[in-house]
Amino acid sequence: MRILVIGGSGLIGASVVAVLREHGHDATTVARTARDGVDHRLDVESASVDDLRRLLAGHDGMVYATRTDEQRPLPKPIYPTFRRDNVDPVVRLCTAARRENLTRGVVMGSYYTYFDRLHPQWRLAERHTYIRCRLEQAREGRAAAGPELPVAVLELPFVFGRAGDRLPNWAGPLDRWARSRTPLVAPTGGTAATSARSVAEIAVDALERASGADIPVADVNLTWTDMLTSIAEAVGRRRRVTRLPAAVARAALRLGGAAQALGGKESGINPTYLADLLLADLFIEPTTGRPLDPALRETFTAP
Repeated sequence: MRILVIGGSGLIGASVVAVLREHGHDATTVARTARDGVDHRLDVESASVDDLRRLLAGHDGMVYATRTDEQRPLPKPIYPTFRRDNVDPVVRLCTAARRENLTRGVVMGSYYTYFDRLHPQWRLAERHTYIRCRLEQAREGRAAAGPELPVAVLELPFVFGRAGDRLPNWAGPLDRWARSRTPLVAPTGGTAATSARSVAEIAVDALERASGADIPVADVNLTWTDMLTSIAEAVGRRRRVTRLPAAVARAALRLGGAAQALGGKESGINPTYLADLLLADLFIEPTTGRPLDPALRETFTAP
């Protein structure tokens, strides 16, 4: 196959390109900035359907592997910005792919859409703009693609790994925290986690099968305490992680939400309701059985 990878310079996109080539497929990469390994420079958020058609011509499938920082506070209202960054580019891409007769696609999504299906009583889309836009991204992108172009959505948790100098965007703050003298504290609850390599292998499998499924991805499930302990060990600091009482976590995050509101700002994940997510077990049945330790050490290497 010949596959166009949008976001091909990022951690996940670069990993997908590597696995595609290992499987004997051709990969064309698109990114906002020019760097080694990028075939085309294009800001997909502003690209027209015709711009995308020119890139997609002659390809069998496409992968959308760009993302938005859901935690960055922005001036209210943030929905138009998140829709512009998350939904509209995928709708235009899928429209262009349908018109160019592509036969398969993968969109890198979020595991929050999985939990929205599993727990509708959590009202995630109502409470969190980022999750609302991720749901719209999948629904409207597939509608634009039409029935002849199946689009798989990979529902991703925390992704560990490294591709050259490319790391997860949240790795830097956690690395600095683990190396500092600031106490490590964690609430109850935990998260699914996976490696960029696992994501890439599942994405390529979905392309080869022309799957149009929602695919939750996980290698392992970790409590927050286990995750922070493992990160501290990876940076060479054996440190005790203290349990943060649930009431304290809720109060602190609600205070943060109130401060944001007073400043006329919002985040894609609303801090007022973030404690409900942090204190839950956001676990997924492991899809690979692969240990996470190698990818975790790769992400957080001791100096």
